[in-house]
Formats: sequence, structure tokens, C-alpha cells
Amino acid sequence: MSKITPPTEHFHLFTSESVSEGHPDKLADRISDRILDAFLERDPHSRVACETMLADQCVIVAGEFKTRRLDDFHAVRDSAEILVRQVLRDAGYRSAETGIDPDACEIQVRFNGQSREISQGVDRPDGILGAGDQGLMFGYACDETPELMPAPIVYAHRLVRRQAEARKSGLLPWLGPDAKSQVTFRYSEGSPVQIEAVVLSTQHDAGIGAEMLRAEVRTHIIDPVIPEALRSPAFRTLINPTGSFVTGGPKGDAGLTGRKIIVDTYGGAAPHGGGAFSGKDPSKVDRSAAYMARFLAKQIVARGWARRALVQLAYVIGMAEPVSFMVDTFGTGTEHCSGITSRLRREFDLRPQGIIDALDLLRPIYYPTAAYGHFGRTDLNLPWEVVR
Repeated sequence: MSKITPPTEHFHLFTSESVSEGHPDKLADRISDRILDAFLERDPHSRVACETMLADQCVIVAGEFKTRRLDDFHAVRDSAEILVRQVLRDAGYRSAETGIDPDACEIQVRFNGQSREISQGVDRPDGILGAGDQGLMFGYACDETPELMPAPIVYAHRLVRRQAEARKSGLLPWLGPDAKSQVTFRYSEGSPVQIEAVVLSTQHDAGIGAEMLRAEVRTHIIDPVIPEALRSPAFRTLINPTGSFVTGGPKGDAGLTGRKIIVDTYGGAAPHGGGAFSGKDPSKVDRSAAYMARFLAKQIVARGWARRALVQLAYVIGMAEPVSFMVDTFGTGTEHCSGITSRLRREFDLRPQGIIDALDLLRPIYYPTAAYGHFGRTDLNLPWEVVR
């Protein structure tokens, strides 16, 4: 008789990462969103598509813009250099040697008017707002955390936020603005149960030894964030695994707007349509529809309709109605997905103007979202995180 092997527990590991506000890609996102907010402060109906690149001691801010008054366009363009330098200072950069000098770096501003061909599709003759681009957007929510977000990305964000707090408060004043985190969870039967590994790489002042840095980071950053009860028996911490990390920011690596879209969303736990958020006004469904998809997914889980929910929306440039709307609850729902889809469709207007009105998006609220994620935020009053 052959030996019968008892069933084993189904488990897997899943990892998410985050980056600090001083990471070069996040600097680019923050600059683009600071420019966006400046336009919205002057004209809530501005059309903005702003991209930023940073490399060593150079920042290039470019894009296409439309305002109802030409004076508003010129005012923001003329103040762009001041705004860029302030973002660099806010992130903690002070010198060229360690990242970028906000007072002496070169800043190039290249602002153009919005293409009429795009404008005619968005601001339609019938008065209905068309989608600012084609594309597909995803929203996700789950019951793994109080924020209704996947656990790995929540803890990854907490680590880099704690790094920034320790640096800014003077607790660890020798930390630099540039940092990355990574958290690996063990999932059992689909639920997160233990943390297997934590990685934190942080910029620091010259002369700080690796042994001291690792001890201080473990004590003041990792230990306050990662509860003992969540640590697996094989729990590992890897702090600055490559050793010294003095040169960071744009001097250490170039930065581009939109290169951290998985950090911005769900840490890889859900699909992403590919479109970035930062630097785009709400007529761009890359941003507004992704926010709406998160809002809808969160309603599904918060209302008890499912433990997990994925929402997809898709649009065509110049058209108002989405070409598709899908809900998947992965078998965790209390009713069929088609029933949930129908209920949400009746309750919420998924056209671009309907989304903008429902979430009150024509406001300068975007700069704070450009670091530490756009979803699951408890420190910001974000309309797409409200449960109705």
C-alpha cells in the first residue's frame, strides 16, 4: 500500500516595495504634482500634463498646459523654477555632493499649450466632458489591513515614512532623503500571517559606519514599525546590504515622473493599466478613473459585499462613457460579480465629469499624494478613500 501524504498548508510569499520622498523618481513625481496644484490653484479647469526629469544637478520640467486665462499660464510658468527649488528643499536636499543643490542646480522649464486635437476631444461641443486619453485603469481593495490595502505595501510605506520622520525630527539627523524599503509577507490560505523579511536601504552622511547605521536603523525605524507578533521565526532584516550609501538623489540616479506606479498603487498585488498619476489633471482618466476604481473597490469591501475586489474601467479619448466596467471578487463575494457591477453602475456616474464631481477633484490636493502612495492614506483627507 502506498503511503498517504497528508495535505500541506497552502502558502506563498509576496513582496512589495516603497521609496522615500527624496528618491529621484519621487522627486520627479512631486515636482510634477506641485506644478499641477499651482495650475489648479489659479484655474480649477486647467488642463495639465507635466513631466519632470532630474539628473545630477539638472531638473527639466516640461509638458502641455491649457488655462482659460493666458495670464494664469504665464504666472505658473514664471514661478515654476521657485516651485521646483522648494520641492527639493522640502525633500531634504541641501548640497550637490549628497544629491542635488536646490539653490544652485540648473532648472529648465519647457511649457507648451495643449494640442487643439486633444482639447477638442475633451471639451466637446455638446458640453459633455470626454476622456482625456484612452486606456484601462484598475482599482483594488481587500480586508488585509484597516486601510483595506494589501499588507506588504502598507508596511513598506510605513518604513520609509518612519525613515523620513527620524531624519526630520533630529532623531537620526545623519540620514539622507533617499531611501527604499521592501517587505515580504508569508500568506497562508490567502491571508497575510507573518513577515519573513524587511529590506531598508537609506542614504546617510559620510563617516557613518555600517555597524552603527544598522543598529540605529533597526532600533529606531524597523522595530517601531514591524511588530514582534508579525515576525516569522526566520525573520530577517537587511539594512543597506551593499554597504555605504552617501550619494543619493539625482546625483546617484536619474529620476523620471511616473516610474514608480506600483509604489503609487498596490505594491504589485493588483494589475496596473500602465498610466501614471502625477502631473495629470483630472480630465486624464489615467488618474481620475484609477481613483474612481479604487473608490468603487473600497465600497465593495467596506460594505461587506466581498473580502477582495478588483475593478477595471476602460475609456476611449474624446468619449464620455467607459467602454468597459468589470468587477472581480475572486470568489469572496456575497453575490455574483455581475450583480455588484449593476448596483455600482446605477449608483455612480462613471463618465469623466461624473467622477470629477463625485470625488471633487478640481482642487490642488495632489502634491501630498506624490509620496507614500495614493491609496490607503490615513494622514490625508482623500475623497477616493471615503466610504459611502
